[in-house]
Amino acid sequence: MFVDKAAVMVKAGDGGNGAVSFRHEKYVDKGGPDGGDGGKGGDVVFVASRNENTLANFRFQREIKADNGTPGGKRRKHGKNGNDRIVKLPVGTAIIDQNGKVLADLTVDGQRAVVAKGGHGGFGNAHFVSSRRQAPRVAEKGEPGEAFAANLELKMIADVGLVGLPNAGKSTLLSVISNARPEIANYPFTTLTPNLGVVDVDGEVSMLFADIPGLIEGAAEGKGLGDEFLRHVERTAVLAHLIDAYQEDVAAAYTTIQNELAAYKVDLTGRPQVIVLTKVEGLDQDIVKDQLAQLKKVAGKNAKLMTLSAQSKQGITEFLRKVLAIVRKERTKHNKEQTEEPSIPVITINSEGEAWSAIKREDGLYIVRGQKIERFASRTHFSSQEGVERLRDIMQRTGIMHGLMREGIKPGDRIRIGDMGELTY
Repeated sequence: MFVDKAAVMVKAGDGGNGAVSFRHEKYVDKGGPDGGDGGKGGDVVFVASRNENTLANFRFQREIKADNGTPGGKRRKHGKNGNDRIVKLPVGTAIIDQNGKVLADLTVDGQRAVVAKGGHGGFGNAHFVSSRRQAPRVAEKGEPGEAFAANLELKMIADVGLVGLPNAGKSTLLSVISNARPEIANYPFTTLTPNLGVVDVDGEVSMLFADIPGLIEGAAEGKGLGDEFLRHVERTAVLAHLIDAYQEDVAAAYTTIQNELAAYKVDLTGRPQVIVLTKVEGLDQDIVKDQLAQLKKVAGKNAKLMTLSAQSKQGITEFLRKVLAIVRKERTKHNKEQTEEPSIPVITINSEGEAWSAIKREDGLYIVRGQKIERFASRTHFSSQEGVERLRDIMQRTGIMHGLMREGIKPGDRIRIGDMGELTY
Protein backbone atom coordinates (compact mmCIF):
# COMPACT_ATOMS: atom_id res chain seq x y z
CA MET A 1 0.00 0.00 0.00
CA PHE A 2 1.32 3.43 -0.94
CA VAL A 3 1.12 5.90 1.96
CA ASP A 4 2.77 9.31 1.62
CA LYS A 5 1.64 11.03 4.84
CA ALA A 6 1.81 9.97 8.47
CA ALA A 7 1.40 11.63 11.88
CA VAL A 8 3.70 10.38 14.63
CA MET A 9 4.76 11.25 18.16
CA VAL A 10 8.54 11.54 18.56
CA LYS A 11 10.08 11.08 22.02
CA ALA A 12 13.79 11.04 22.77
CA GLY A 13 15.02 9.18 25.85
CA ASP A 14 15.12 10.80 29.28
CA GLY A 15 18.44 11.12 31.07
CA GLY A 16 19.07 8.88 34.06
CA ASN A 17 19.03 10.30 37.58
CA GLY A 18 22.24 10.95 39.46
CA ALA A 19 22.83 8.88 42.59
CA VAL A 20 23.27 9.92 46.23
CA SER A 21 25.78 7.52 47.76
CA PHE A 22 28.64 7.44 50.27
CA ARG A 23 31.58 5.08 50.47
CA HIS A 24 31.20 2.30 52.99
CA GLU A 25 34.43 0.37 53.20
CA LYS A 26 36.07 -1.45 56.02
CA TYR A 27 38.90 0.51 57.64
CA VAL A 28 37.95 3.65 55.69
CA ASP A 29 36.77 6.33 58.10
CA LYS A 30 34.12 8.80 56.92
CA GLY A 31 33.95 7.65 53.32
CA GLY A 32 33.15 10.52 50.98
CA PRO A 33 30.30 10.87 48.47
CA ASP A 34 30.59 8.55 45.48
CA GLY A 35 27.21 8.81 43.72
CA GLY A 36 27.61 8.38 39.94
CA ASP A 37 26.02 10.36 37.11
CA GLY A 38 22.99 9.17 35.18
CA GLY A 39 23.30 8.04 31.55
CA LYS A 40 22.23 10.18 28.61
CA GLY A 41 18.90 9.43 26.93
CA GLY A 42 18.94 8.10 23.37
CA ASP A 43 18.35 10.34 20.34
CA VAL A 44 15.72 9.80 17.65
CA VAL A 45 17.51 9.65 14.31
CA PHE A 46 15.82 9.52 10.90
CA VAL A 47 17.78 8.03 8.01
CA ALA A 48 16.89 8.21 4.31
CA SER A 49 16.88 4.80 2.64
CA ARG A 50 16.32 4.01 -1.02
CA ASN A 51 15.02 0.59 0.07
CA GLU A 52 11.93 2.25 1.56
CA ASN A 53 9.20 3.59 -0.73
CA THR A 54 6.17 4.22 1.49
CA LEU A 55 5.21 5.44 4.96
CA ALA A 56 2.75 2.57 5.45
CA ASN A 57 4.69 1.29 8.50
CA PHE A 58 3.62 4.36 10.46
CA ARG A 59 -0.11 3.75 10.04
CA PHE A 60 0.02 1.59 13.17
CA GLN A 61 3.35 2.64 14.69
CA ARG A 62 2.35 6.09 15.91
CA GLU A 63 5.04 6.54 18.58
CA ILE A 64 8.76 6.67 17.88
CA LYS A 65 10.64 6.47 21.16
CA ALA A 66 14.31 6.14 22.10
CA ASP A 67 15.61 4.40 25.23
CA ASN A 68 16.06 6.22 28.53
CA GLY A 69 19.43 6.50 30.26
CA THR A 70 19.83 4.44 33.44
CA PRO A 71 20.53 5.97 36.88
CA GLY A 72 24.03 6.37 38.27
CA GLY A 73 25.28 3.97 40.91
CA LYS A 74 27.62 3.67 43.85
CA ARG A 75 31.38 4.07 43.50
CA ARG A 76 30.91 6.76 40.86
CA LYS A 77 29.42 4.26 38.42
CA HIS A 78 28.02 6.09 35.41
CA GLY A 79 24.57 5.04 34.24
CA LYS A 80 24.29 3.41 30.84
CA ASN A 81 23.38 5.71 27.95
CA GLY A 82 20.08 4.95 26.25
CA ASN A 83 20.21 3.47 22.76
CA ASP A 84 19.39 5.80 19.88
CA ARG A 85 16.26 5.02 17.89
CA ILE A 86 17.21 4.73 14.21
CA VAL A 87 14.21 5.06 11.86
CA LYS A 88 14.49 4.45 8.12
CA LEU A 89 12.36 6.63 5.85
CA PRO A 90 11.98 6.78 2.07
CA VAL A 91 14.25 9.20 0.25
CA GLY A 92 12.27 12.42 -0.22
CA THR A 93 10.60 12.44 3.21
CA ALA A 94 10.22 15.73 5.07
CA ILE A 95 9.74 15.87 8.85
CA ILE A 96 7.48 18.78 9.83
CA ASP A 97 6.45 19.90 13.30
CA GLN A 98 2.97 21.05 14.34
CA ASN A 99 3.83 24.69 13.51
CA GLY A 100 4.68 23.81 9.92
CA LYS A 101 8.44 24.13 10.43
CA VAL A 102 10.52 21.67 8.40
CA LEU A 103 12.86 19.97 10.87
CA ALA A 104 14.60 17.79 8.29
CA ASP A 105 14.33 17.06 4.59
CA LEU A 106 15.86 13.73 3.61
CA THR A 107 16.70 13.99 -0.08
CA VAL A 108 19.82 11.78 -0.37
CA ASP A 109 20.17 8.07 0.33
CA GLY A 110 21.93 7.59 3.67
CA GLN A 111 21.26 11.13 4.89
CA ARG A 112 20.80 11.27 8.68
CA ALA A 113 18.99 13.79 10.86
CA VAL A 114 18.81 13.87 14.65
CA VAL A 115 15.28 15.24 15.14
CA ALA A 116 14.97 14.76 18.91
CA LYS A 117 17.88 14.85 21.34
CA GLY A 118 17.98 12.73 24.45
CA GLY A 119 18.17 14.38 27.86
CA HIS A 120 21.47 14.65 29.72
CA GLY A 121 21.93 12.47 32.77
CA GLY A 122 21.79 14.10 36.19
CA PHE A 123 24.94 14.60 38.25
CA GLY A 124 25.49 12.34 41.24
CA ASN A 125 26.42 13.76 44.65
CA ALA A 126 30.13 13.13 43.96
CA HIS A 127 29.92 16.17 41.68
CA PHE A 128 28.92 18.58 44.45
CA VAL A 129 31.79 18.20 46.91
CA SER A 130 33.38 21.49 47.97
CA SER A 131 35.38 22.88 50.86
CA ARG A 132 32.13 24.05 52.46
CA ARG A 133 30.07 21.00 51.54
CA GLN A 134 31.96 17.82 52.45
CA ALA A 135 28.98 15.46 52.46
CA PRO A 136 26.41 16.70 49.93
CA ARG A 137 23.16 14.81 49.88
CA VAL A 138 21.99 16.32 46.62
CA ALA A 139 21.86 14.77 43.16
CA GLU A 140 20.21 15.87 39.96
CA LYS A 141 17.35 14.33 38.06
CA GLY A 142 17.95 13.40 34.46
CA GLU A 143 16.73 15.86 31.86
CA PRO A 144 13.64 14.86 29.90
CA GLY A 145 14.25 14.03 26.25
CA GLU A 146 12.76 16.21 23.53
CA ALA A 147 9.23 15.25 22.55
CA PHE A 148 6.85 16.60 19.91
CA ALA A 149 4.19 15.64 17.41
CA ALA A 150 5.41 15.49 13.81
CA ASN A 151 4.04 14.97 10.34
CA LEU A 152 5.96 12.86 7.85
CA GLU A 153 5.42 13.81 4.21
CA LEU A 154 6.88 11.85 1.32
CA LYS A 155 7.59 13.89 -1.77
CA MET A 156 8.80 11.73 -4.62
CA ILE A 157 12.12 12.64 -6.17
CA ALA A 158 11.89 12.25 -9.94
CA ASP A 159 13.48 13.88 -12.96
CA VAL A 160 10.20 14.30 -14.82
CA GLY A 161 6.66 14.69 -13.50
CA LEU A 162 3.73 13.84 -15.79
CA VAL A 163 0.80 16.16 -15.09
CA GLY A 164 -2.52 16.82 -16.80
CA LEU A 165 -6.27 16.40 -16.56
CA PRO A 166 -7.70 12.91 -15.93
CA ASN A 167 -7.40 10.61 -18.97
CA ALA A 168 -4.69 12.75 -20.59
CA GLY A 169 -2.68 9.60 -21.28
CA LYS A 170 -0.09 9.86 -18.49
CA SER A 171 -0.32 6.25 -17.31
CA THR A 172 -0.35 4.90 -20.86
CA LEU A 173 2.76 6.88 -21.72
CA LEU A 174 4.57 5.72 -18.59
CA SER A 175 3.73 2.07 -19.35
CA VAL A 176 5.15 2.44 -22.89
CA ILE A 177 8.43 4.19 -22.04
CA SER A 178 9.25 2.32 -18.81
CA ASN A 179 8.76 -0.96 -16.97
CA ALA A 180 6.06 0.57 -14.76
CA ARG A 181 2.62 -1.04 -14.94
CA PRO A 182 0.08 1.54 -13.75
CA GLU A 183 -3.63 0.81 -13.96
CA ILE A 184 -5.10 2.03 -17.25
CA ALA A 185 -8.80 2.40 -18.01
CA ASN A 186 -11.16 4.66 -19.94
CA TYR A 187 -12.55 6.59 -16.97
CA PRO A 188 -11.31 9.52 -14.84
CA PHE A 189 -9.04 9.04 -11.83
CA THR A 190 -7.79 5.62 -12.88
CA THR A 191 -4.51 6.45 -11.15
CA LEU A 192 -5.08 6.86 -7.41
CA THR A 193 -1.43 6.88 -6.31
CA PRO A 194 1.71 8.25 -7.96
CA ASN A 195 3.65 5.75 -10.05
CA LEU A 196 7.37 5.76 -10.75
CA GLY A 197 9.12 4.39 -13.81
CA VAL A 198 12.76 4.29 -14.93
CA VAL A 199 13.12 5.33 -18.55
CA ASP A 200 16.18 4.58 -20.69
CA VAL A 201 17.03 7.06 -23.43
CA ASP A 202 18.99 5.72 -26.43
CA GLY A 203 20.16 2.84 -24.22
CA GLU A 204 22.65 5.06 -22.41
CA VAL A 205 20.96 7.42 -19.95
CA SER A 206 18.19 6.75 -17.45
CA MET A 207 15.60 9.16 -16.09
CA LEU A 208 13.01 8.69 -13.37
CA PHE A 209 9.45 9.58 -14.39
CA ALA A 210 6.57 10.14 -11.94
CA ASP A 211 2.96 9.79 -13.07
CA ILE A 212 0.95 12.20 -10.90
CA PRO A 213 -2.79 11.38 -10.55
CA GLY A 214 -5.06 13.56 -12.69
CA LEU A 215 -5.80 17.06 -11.50
CA ILE A 216 -9.04 19.00 -11.97
CA GLU A 217 -10.04 22.60 -11.47
CA GLY A 218 -9.89 23.42 -7.77
CA ALA A 219 -7.37 20.66 -6.98
CA ALA A 220 -5.14 23.05 -5.04
CA GLU A 221 -8.09 23.67 -2.71
CA GLY A 222 -8.80 19.98 -2.27
CA LYS A 223 -11.25 19.11 -5.04
CA GLY A 224 -11.08 15.75 -6.77
CA LEU A 225 -7.94 14.09 -5.50
CA GLY A 226 -7.06 17.53 -4.15
CA ASP A 227 -3.53 18.64 -3.52
CA GLU A 228 -2.69 15.26 -1.98
CA PHE A 229 -0.31 14.51 -4.84
CA LEU A 230 0.77 17.97 -5.94
CA ARG A 231 3.53 17.73 -3.34
CA HIS A 232 5.15 15.03 -5.47
CA VAL A 233 5.67 17.60 -8.23
CA GLU A 234 7.68 19.86 -5.92
CA ARG A 235 10.94 17.98 -6.40
CA THR A 236 10.73 17.15 -10.12
CA ALA A 237 13.23 18.90 -12.38
CA VAL A 238 10.91 19.03 -15.41
CA LEU A 239 7.14 18.90 -15.87
CA ALA A 240 5.63 17.18 -18.90
CA HIS A 241 2.14 18.64 -19.25
CA LEU A 242 0.03 16.15 -21.24
CA ILE A 243 -3.11 17.34 -23.02
CA ASP A 244 -5.58 15.02 -24.72
CA ALA A 245 -5.94 16.01 -28.38
CA TYR A 246 -9.61 14.98 -28.19
CA GLN A 247 -10.38 17.71 -25.63
CA GLU A 248 -13.00 20.15 -26.87
CA ASP A 249 -10.78 23.08 -25.84
CA VAL A 250 -7.09 22.26 -25.47
CA ALA A 251 -6.25 25.83 -24.47
CA ALA A 252 -8.74 25.66 -21.58
CA ALA A 253 -7.31 22.29 -20.49
CA TYR A 254 -3.82 23.83 -20.43
CA THR A 255 -4.98 26.87 -18.46
CA THR A 256 -6.80 24.73 -15.87
CA ILE A 257 -3.68 22.80 -14.94
CA GLN A 258 -1.47 25.91 -14.95
CA ASN A 259 -3.86 27.64 -12.58
CA GLU A 260 -3.69 24.69 -10.17
CA LEU A 261 0.10 24.59 -10.31
CA ALA A 262 0.17 28.32 -9.54
CA ALA A 263 -2.40 28.05 -6.72
CA TYR A 264 -0.43 25.35 -4.86
CA LYS A 265 1.44 26.49 -1.73
CA VAL A 266 4.64 26.45 -3.80
CA ASP A 267 4.17 28.07 -7.22
CA LEU A 268 5.08 25.26 -9.61
CA THR A 269 4.58 27.14 -12.86
CA GLY A 270 8.20 28.28 -12.82
CA ARG A 271 9.44 24.73 -13.40
CA PRO A 272 10.69 23.92 -16.91
CA GLN A 273 7.79 22.44 -18.87
CA VAL A 274 7.20 20.51 -22.04
CA ILE A 275 3.62 20.76 -23.33
CA VAL A 276 2.64 17.54 -25.07
CA LEU A 277 -0.44 16.99 -27.20
CA THR A 278 -1.25 13.28 -26.83
CA LYS A 279 -3.35 10.69 -28.68
CA VAL A 280 -2.67 12.32 -32.07
CA GLU A 281 -2.76 9.01 -33.96
CA GLY A 282 -5.38 9.11 -36.70
CA LEU A 283 -6.07 12.85 -36.30
CA ASP A 284 -6.02 15.13 -39.33
CA GLN A 285 -2.76 17.10 -39.39
CA ASP A 286 -4.61 20.36 -39.92
CA ILE A 287 -6.53 19.78 -36.68
CA VAL A 288 -3.27 19.06 -34.83
CA LYS A 289 -1.65 22.23 -36.23
CA ASP A 290 -4.64 24.29 -35.17
CA GLN A 291 -4.50 22.86 -31.64
CA LEU A 292 -0.77 23.59 -31.37
CA ALA A 293 -1.45 27.15 -32.46
CA GLN A 294 -4.10 27.50 -29.72
CA LEU A 295 -1.65 26.20 -27.12
CA LYS A 296 1.15 28.51 -28.25
CA LYS A 297 -1.21 31.44 -27.96
CA VAL A 298 -1.95 30.76 -24.27
CA ALA A 299 1.44 29.28 -23.30
CA GLY A 300 3.63 31.89 -25.00
CA LYS A 301 5.92 31.86 -27.99
CA ASN A 302 8.80 30.33 -26.01
CA ALA A 303 6.75 27.32 -24.88
CA LYS A 304 8.13 23.89 -25.80
CA LEU A 305 5.34 22.13 -27.72
CA MET A 306 5.33 18.53 -28.93
CA THR A 307 2.94 15.85 -30.16
CA LEU A 308 3.03 12.13 -29.53
CA SER A 309 1.00 8.96 -29.48
CA ALA A 310 1.73 6.34 -26.85
CA GLN A 311 -0.34 3.78 -28.79
CA SER A 312 1.56 4.11 -32.08
CA LYS A 313 4.78 5.31 -30.36
CA GLN A 314 4.79 8.31 -32.65
CA GLY A 315 7.07 11.10 -31.35
CA ILE A 316 8.21 9.10 -28.29
CA THR A 317 11.94 9.23 -29.09
CA GLU A 318 11.90 12.97 -29.84
CA PHE A 319 9.97 13.59 -26.62
CA LEU A 320 12.46 11.66 -24.48
CA ARG A 321 15.48 13.35 -26.05
CA LYS A 322 14.04 16.83 -25.54
CA VAL A 323 13.14 16.09 -21.92
CA LEU A 324 16.60 14.61 -21.30
CA ALA A 325 18.28 17.77 -22.58
CA ILE A 326 16.26 19.88 -20.14
CA VAL A 327 16.91 17.47 -17.25
CA ARG A 328 20.66 17.58 -17.92
CA LYS A 329 20.57 21.37 -17.91
CA GLU A 330 18.68 21.40 -14.60
CA ARG A 331 21.01 18.84 -13.04
CA THR A 332 24.05 20.93 -14.03
CA LYS A 333 22.43 24.03 -12.58
CA HIS A 334 21.57 22.22 -9.34
CA ASN A 335 25.07 20.74 -8.97
CA LYS A 336 26.63 24.16 -9.52
CA GLU A 337 24.46 25.65 -6.78
CA GLN A 338 25.43 22.83 -4.43
CA THR A 339 29.18 23.23 -5.03
CA GLU A 340 29.35 27.02 -4.85
CA GLU A 341 31.57 28.12 -1.98
CA PRO A 342 29.49 29.16 0.99
CA SER A 343 29.83 32.70 2.24
CA ILE A 344 31.80 33.32 5.43
CA PRO A 345 29.39 32.85 8.32
CA VAL A 346 28.79 35.69 10.74
CA ILE A 347 29.44 34.48 14.27
CA THR A 348 27.39 36.16 16.98
CA ILE A 349 27.11 35.64 20.69
CA ASN A 350 23.92 33.81 21.52
CA SER A 351 22.60 35.10 24.84
CA GLU A 352 19.08 33.72 24.33
CA GLY A 353 19.70 30.86 26.76
CA GLU A 354 20.60 33.33 29.54
CA ALA A 355 17.41 35.39 29.15
CA TRP A 356 14.55 34.97 31.60
CA SER A 357 11.22 36.59 32.35
CA ALA A 358 8.84 36.69 35.31
CA ILE A 359 5.07 37.11 35.42
CA LYS A 360 3.09 37.69 38.61
CA ARG A 361 -0.34 36.05 38.64
CA GLU A 362 -3.36 37.40 40.45
CA ASP A 363 -2.95 34.78 43.19
CA GLY A 364 0.56 36.11 43.93
CA LEU A 365 2.46 33.25 42.24
CA TYR A 366 5.56 34.35 40.26
CA ILE A 367 6.18 32.28 37.14
CA VAL A 368 9.78 32.42 35.92
CA ARG A 369 10.62 31.29 32.40
CA GLY A 370 13.94 30.99 30.64
CA GLN A 371 15.81 28.30 28.75
CA LYS A 372 18.74 27.97 31.15
CA ILE A 373 16.88 28.26 34.46
CA GLU A 374 14.16 25.84 33.30
CA ARG A 375 16.87 23.35 32.40
CA PHE A 376 18.29 23.56 35.94
CA ALA A 377 14.79 23.24 37.39
CA SER A 378 14.10 20.09 35.34
CA ARG A 379 17.14 18.51 37.05
CA THR A 380 16.08 19.48 40.57
CA HIS A 381 14.41 17.22 43.11
CA PHE A 382 11.93 19.68 44.62
CA SER A 383 11.26 17.20 47.43
CA SER A 384 14.90 17.54 48.52
CA GLN A 385 15.74 20.57 50.65
CA GLU A 386 19.35 20.50 49.50
CA GLY A 387 18.25 20.32 45.88
CA VAL A 388 15.98 23.34 46.32
CA GLU A 389 18.76 25.27 48.10
CA ARG A 390 21.08 24.58 45.18
CA LEU A 391 18.45 25.95 42.78
CA ARG A 392 18.15 29.07 44.96
CA ASP A 393 21.93 29.56 44.73
CA ILE A 394 21.77 29.31 40.92
CA MET A 395 18.93 31.84 40.79
CA GLN A 396 20.96 34.15 43.04
CA ARG A 397 24.09 33.89 40.86
CA THR A 398 22.19 34.46 37.64
CA GLY A 399 20.49 37.60 38.99
CA ILE A 400 16.98 36.15 38.98
CA MET A 401 16.43 36.67 42.69
CA HIS A 402 17.57 40.28 42.42
CA GLY A 403 15.23 40.79 39.47
CA LEU A 404 12.30 39.37 41.44
CA MET A 405 13.08 41.79 44.27
CA ARG A 406 12.74 44.67 41.80
CA GLU A 407 9.36 43.21 40.77
CA GLY A 408 8.22 43.50 44.40
CA ILE A 409 8.45 39.91 45.60
CA LYS A 410 8.09 39.46 49.38
CA PRO A 411 9.21 36.72 51.78
CA GLY A 412 6.76 33.83 51.63
CA ASP A 413 5.72 34.45 48.02
CA ARG A 414 5.80 31.37 45.80
CA ILE A 415 7.94 30.97 42.68
CA ARG A 416 7.35 28.44 39.90
CA ILE A 417 10.07 27.75 37.33
CA GLY A 418 8.34 27.15 34.00
CA ASP A 419 6.12 24.08 34.36
CA MET A 420 8.35 22.55 37.06
CA GLY A 421 7.98 22.59 40.83
CA GLU A 422 7.58 25.54 43.19
CA LEU A 423 9.76 27.09 45.88
CA THR A 424 9.19 29.83 48.44
CA TYR A 425 11.05 33.13 48.35
